[in-house]
Amino acid sequence: MITISLCMIVKNEEKVLDRCLQTVKGLVDEINIVDTGSEDRTVEIAKEYTDRIFFYEWTGDFAAARNESFKYATKDYILYLDADDVILEEDQEKFKKLKKSLDPSVDSVSMFYNAGVDEYGNVTLRYRRNRLVKTDKKFKWGGDVHNYLNVSGHIINSDVAITHKKIKHATNRNLSIYKTKIERGDVFSARDYFYYGNELRENGHREKAIEAYEKNIQMTEGWIEDKFYACINKADCHRQLGEQERELEALIQSFIFSKTPRPEACSRIGYHFQSKRLYDHAIYWYEQALNLKPDTNQWSFSYPAYSTWYPHLQLCVCYDRIGKKQKAYDHNEKAREYRPQDRAVLHNKTYFEKTLNLTE
Repeated sequence: MITISLCMIVKNEEKVLDRCLQTVKGLVDEINIVDTGSEDRTVEIAKEYTDRIFFYEWTGDFAAARNESFKYATKDYILYLDADDVILEEDQEKFKKLKKSLDPSVDSVSMFYNAGVDEYGNVTLRYRRNRLVKTDKKFKWGGDVHNYLNVSGHIINSDVAITHKKIKHATNRNLSIYKTKIERGDVFSARDYFYYGNELRENGHREKAIEAYEKNIQMTEGWIEDKFYACINKADCHRQLGEQERELEALIQSFIFSKTPRPEACSRIGYHFQSKRLYDHAIYWYEQALNLKPDTNQWSFSYPAYSTWYPHLQLCVCYDRIGKKQKAYDHNEKAREYRPQDRAVLHNKTYFEKTLNLTE
């Protein structure tokens, strides 16, 4: 059976570090913690789990810090986590099976990253990451902000998921890093423009975000999945700016990169027509979103809501508007399977039960 070194970088993570290490301590053979300048109880908490605690002066470069943490691994493979990540019980069992059965010829194992979870336990954002990597391959991290691990060789996809449980959100930190890059005259890659656009959008700078997404799309280089989401995110910016027709153009543009429509585009197109009271058109696109099955091997972002409860809830509204109450009720019930205590769903349920005389 393979052995695993956990490698983490931390700073002022006293609120979440214990929670993280509790879920992983029984899965790894070594825990390496690199502290980058904590001023709280982070190091004290880490000492409860390991004596392999190291210190690294923070330079503002996440990739450099992650590469430093990898230097201390002494086992066959490296697992990395952020302090606000956890491995849920179901995934702990999957992880144990993977560890027992993994062929040592494998260079990297990808795992799902459940980057967002709603109050009902539904995953809101998921994508794959190379998560368990062979130590002697000396894979390196790159990227100034949204880091990536440069991995090659024999890579397999697993069904294990790491779940992110963030309790804080640093809104301006990443944006300031990109601004520093611009001030020093750094040449942006297509990837840089995509993530810079995301930071601008999340901080309310929609016009500038659109410009960054356009630059990503226009460049011949770059991951096609980033270009697909550049179209989607650009569409969101146009909608928030009240530019509905440009929103629709951006959504249709996404088909160039995805080749076939995806739920994230279809549900948005559905809402575009719904907002114009073109309910038959909206219904068509929402139903397309429901019919498209997620690809479990997809590495790029996936937003499960757009193929599950969200189109069901919107179909409830659309069918109600055209007088098909039973269909509206049925879709609301489908949405309730995902969001059992959602106020809008429960309001709809009461309304339709009275309308359709379903109450006793």
